[in-house]
Amino acid sequence: MFGYNINTRLVNTIIILLFVWGLSRMDTEQWMQLLLTLPAVVIAISCHEFAHAHRAVKYGDNTPREEGRLTLNPVKHLDWMGFFLMVFTHIGWGRPVNINPNNFSSGKSRAYCEMRVALAGPLTNLCLAIVFILISYLYNIFVPKAFVSSAFGKSLSEFISLFIIVNIGLGVFNLIPLPPLDGEKIFKNILPFKAKQWLDENTLTLQVIFMVLWIFGVLDVVVAPVISYLYTWLSYGIGYVVYFIIGLFV
Repeated sequence: MFGYNINTRLVNTIIILLFVWGLSRMDTEQWMQLLLTLPAVVIAISCHEFAHAHRAVKYGDNTPREEGRLTLNPVKHLDWMGFFLMVFTHIGWGRPVNINPNNFSSGKSRAYCEMRVALAGPLTNLCLAIVFILISYLYNIFVPKAFVSSAFGKSLSEFISLFIIVNIGLGVFNLIPLPPLDGEKIFKNILPFKAKQWLDENTLTLQVIFMVLWIFGVLDVVVAPVISYLYTWLSYGIGYVVYFIIGLFV
């Protein structure tokens, strides 16, 4: 995510209460899953925000570099509210990467560059998910069964699965066309000028709509099936390719 930042006292209070309530209801198995989810979330968010920064700098805007965002260091990218959401719901965001579209000098239009910068984060997460789905298949096919079935092997397998889900969740969630998410930048820049102008003038109103939909779980109802479907579709497709290639050599 880049550009806007939500930082209201009400939302922060709600997140803290939900966080404490969630921790108080967790059993041992859930605590173990939490420990495995933490590194997955840190990596997913750091790569997502770095992708925004890298693409902006590539198009000529050095704002992310000057603000120290052209790095994979998670300290520079984590937004604690979005981080906790990612841990418990697998949808969330990082600290927005600030850009100045007026600095774009790649020879392409400002709208095109801004759209590509916005798209870089979600695409990076989806690419990471695809890579780890492939790793999951190779892990289960080529790693000795004794290791896979061991306690450490099972934990590693669960981490890979969580990493895939977290990245799909972060990628899909940020494609929602509402500010402050990346989807708003993508959607806005393919609209006619007047429609784009209306969106710019009503950004705060749209942010409020986003918060209401998020707090009352409407966004989760919409996004969760998409995440599940995409996970299943990608797993099936990559599995088919993997077993087809292996079949050529066996």
